[in-house]
Amino acid sequence: MILTDTHSHLYDAKFAEDRQEMIARAFEEGVERIFIPNVDQHTVKGMMEVVAAQPGKCFPMMGLHPCHVKSDFQEELQVLKAHLDSGGFSAVGEIGMDLYWDQTFVEEQKEAFRTQIHWAKEKCLPIAIHCRDAFGEVFEVLESERDEKLRGIFHCFTGTLEQAHKAIDLNFHLGIGGVVTFKKAGLDKVVEHIDLKHLVLETDSPYLAPSPNRGKRNESSYLIHIAQKVADLHQVSLEEVAAVTTENSKKIFGL
Repeated sequence: MILTDTHSHLYDAKFAEDRQEMIARAFEEGVERIFIPNVDQHTVKGMMEVVAAQPGKCFPMMGLHPCHVKSDFQEELQVLKAHLDSGGFSAVGEIGMDLYWDQTFVEEQKEAFRTQIHWAKEKCLPIAIHCRDAFGEVFEVLESERDEKLRGIFHCFTGTLEQAHKAIDLNFHLGIGGVVTFKKAGLDKVVEHIDLKHLVLETDSPYLAPSPNRGKRNESSYLIHIAQKVADLHQVSLEEVAAVTTENSKKIFGL
């Protein structure tokens, strides 16, 4: 059984003390493929060190996280585009819009999102979308960019059933993480109605640990709990969820 974590910040400082052991635990649980999103120019070095240490198992993305879009975002984008142009990246991400923490740079976030979508199309890569309190704005951009090259993952999807169908219609898969295991979140009621062919799994570690580890530091080995919850919701085996979602990830990333 091979599980794929499509979104894990393995380079995060929260793993500084036990990074290699944490990654080993993931492999032991069958999480043999881990895709790593970038955040800004300062996370590139750590991300690439993790990838170099785990060839064929850890795959990097390149992008500017919306929470890191500030007044100097154009300069930041130039640095990240140079990295992207060097090759070897599985996706452009994580990119998108986040209006939860701060709405100061809404227009800048939108422009950065659109610019990075163009990068992905230019490179024929998928995108990994961060969308928090911004479905309307994100869908507006995606609709205006809709074509045969636009594709990817709505990372950490927590929207409604209607929003799920909208994302799928735009040629996106839904990244299902720890929130699906939270009793009062309601995501389980959405996921049970979405065909497995539209889903991929993720941890977003070190954030959003699934039950029974909710509130603790998350890690990629905990993907097994997310996979089991999806299996329970669809009344299929854990092995089937692993097989289908891993195959979905291969189609998305080409890896």
